[in-house]
Amino acid sequence: MSSFQEQSLLIDAPAGVLEVQMILQSGERSAKDNLAIICHPNPTQGGTMSNKVVSTLYRYCRDVGMDVLRFNFRGVGRSTGRVGTGDGEFLDALTVLKFALTQTKARRLWLAGFSFGGYVACRVADHLKNAEDLNDVHLRNLVLIAPSVLRDGINDLTWHSDHAFMIYGDQDELVPPAAMQNFAEQHHIPTTVIETGHFFHAKLVELRQALEFHTLI
Repeated sequence: MSSFQEQSLLIDAPAGVLEVQMILQSGERSAKDNLAIICHPNPTQGGTMSNKVVSTLYRYCRDVGMDVLRFNFRGVGRSTGRVGTGDGEFLDALTVLKFALTQTKARRLWLAGFSFGGYVACRVADHLKNAEDLNDVHLRNLVLIAPSVLRDGINDLTWHSDHAFMIYGDQDELVPPAAMQNFAEQHHIPTTVIETGHFFHAKLVELRQALEFHTLI
């Protein structure tokens, strides 16, 4: 079992402040260590960083020795500002990533998002290709959990990562499984399909097993 410290804090952000939970592993960290950022589902549908799928990802990253941050998008929980449609949330995710880089030397990024958060994660991954102020960040894993693949512009996004993968349910009632599979094939992303709906009810163990199977440490 890894040794770590966990903090809850508010950080400065374009819309005021963002509520963040952060786990930093004990001991000396280096650029070869892993840093995880996790984006939550759509705030307009009740999504928060306390979502059970996000929590499963958060605990997995903690247990395998990653530094990991999850956060509430603007207008959610103690994060200030108004809920948006993606542009502001993209800026929120970048803000959290840049903050994380001031807290740890880890530079191998495990970037994840569930549902709407998957869309935001794809935007961050696309941005990293040409972001000079983030050129020391190495996108090791892009982790898409039942991502919102029908959002405008998502098919135009590309990224440079060692590994990207998708996990979704074959009975998803919010995002058509066929659309997710088509997106995965377009971007050459391996998938794991679980017998479940969008929210992985009673399937969190299987979700974690899929994370363990796909993740490059």
